Parts: sequence; structure tokens; C-alpha cells
Amino acid sequence: MREHISERSPLRSLRGDCARCFGLCCVALPFTASADFAVGKPAGKPCRNLGGDHRCGIHTGLRQRGFTGCTVYDCFGAGQRVSQVTFGGQDWRTGTAEHARRMFDAFPVVRQLHELLRYLTEALDLPAARPVHGELRQLLETTEELTLGTPEELAALDVAAHRQQVNVLLLRTSELARAGVRNQKKDRRGADLMGARLRGADLRGASLRGAYLIAADLTGADLRDTDLIGADLRDADLTGADLTGAFFLTQPQLDAARGSAGTRLPVSVTRPVHWTAAAL
Repeated sequence: MREHISERSPLRSLRGDCARCFGLCCVALPFTASADFAVGKPAGKPCRNLGGDHRCGIHTGLRQRGFTGCTVYDCFGAGQRVSQVTFGGQDWRTGTAEHARRMFDAFPVVRQLHELLRYLTEALDLPAARPVHGELRQLLETTEELTLGTPEELAALDVAAHRQQVNVLLLRTSELARAGVRNQKKDRRGADLMGARLRGADLRGASLRGAYLIAADLTGADLRDTDLIGADLRDADLTGADLTGAFFLTQPQLDAARGSAGTRLPVSVTRPVHWTAAAL
């Protein structure tokens, strides 16, 4: 089974490319001192670890230095889109304060749109969702057009309304994708499964949309063909679990979990490096 996203996959363009971004996630977004961040900072202020080249000065030691939150974040390609397209390659450091503010305001909007593009792109790759492929393509094109808006258009965009429109279709996609699974499990959307003992559990075909699986024991669990959109997998133990065919699972979700070389993954994500390091 392939473990890496194909070089030709459209999902490739929906991953952050720090080399083409001006460190926007390290400046535009706020974070609070917590278990995920060693220190806090307000939105619009550069992280103390951001260098003049827009690269993180402690990138290889983020987990060890208390910045786990950074290791499980992905802008879905919004950083390079805003840096190189919306603002034509003009650095926030060299422009006016107003230019920087507009860039920082645009980034989280485009990030949400790119996340939706990521889900819509994956949905179009699900054969079972063929009955709604036409609608999915139309929404994909509409969402792509929205990402090309001017800073003013992006600021005025009702992202929540557009997200709701997309979500309706993604729900239908999920139903179609899971319909063929024998003994399809009941809807577990938003379920509180924090710390749950689910070792070896048969969850095949379940909807775990938005479920709280923080620190859940999913060792050896059958998660094939599950809908994992928005599921909180922080510190969930996926050692030996089978996620073959699971959909709407993003790299940040997986990076926040624990796993092993024996964890079977869908082709839309890559095995986290820290899983391998933990086994050494």
C-alpha cells in the first residue's frame, strides 16, 4: 500500500510550502502559552524563533523546546498563496504597516478556504461519491475562485456561510462513501471519547466527525472507511490501527496522534516522522 501522496496528486499543492511563504503562520496567528506552546504571543507579532529569512530557528527541535503546536499545524498551502499570489511576492517586512495588517487578515481566511479545497479534492477521489461529483467540482471551482480575491474581497467574505454550504455536500459524500460497509456503525459525530479504551475496537464505517478522541487508546482498532473530518486525535494511540480507506483525515490530525510502523494509513497522508523516532 502506498504511504505517500503521489507527486501528481492535487493534494500536493494543498500542503504548506515554507520556502515560498513569508512565515505568515509564525506572525499572523496568536498562540497562548500552554502544553502546545512554550510562550504566547498576540496576532501580528512575529514569533521570537522566526528568523529574518522567514524560517524557524528551532525547527528541528520544536517538540523538545515546547512548541508541539507548531509541529501539528498545516496552512494547507494558504501561506504561499497569500505571499505569492494575493500580495504578489511583496514581503510584510518591507511594506507599510497597513500592508502587513492586510496580509495578516487575509491569511486565516485563505487558510480556511484551502482547508475546504483539501476536503473537496479528496471527496472527488472517492468513487462511491460519484453521484455528487458534479456538485463537488462546482463547489471546488467556486472555492478556488474565492481564494483569488483581493485583500478587500477576502476581508468581506462570509467564510462561515461558504463552509456550511461545503459541509452539506461533504456530509452527503460521507454517507455515500460509508454506505457500502457491512454493519455500518451509528453516527458518532461530536462524541466525547476522550481517553476512551477502544483497543481493538471495530469502528469500520463509523462517522467520527468532530469526535473528541484525545488520548484515546485505539491500539489495533479497525478504522477502515471511517469519516474523520475534524476529529481531535491529540495523543490518541493509533499503534497498529488500520485506517485504510479512512477519509477527510488531514496531516495535522495525524501528526497530533501517536502511532507505529504497523499503523496502516490512507494514501492521503504521510507517516509522521516522530512516530518512527519514538520507536528507536
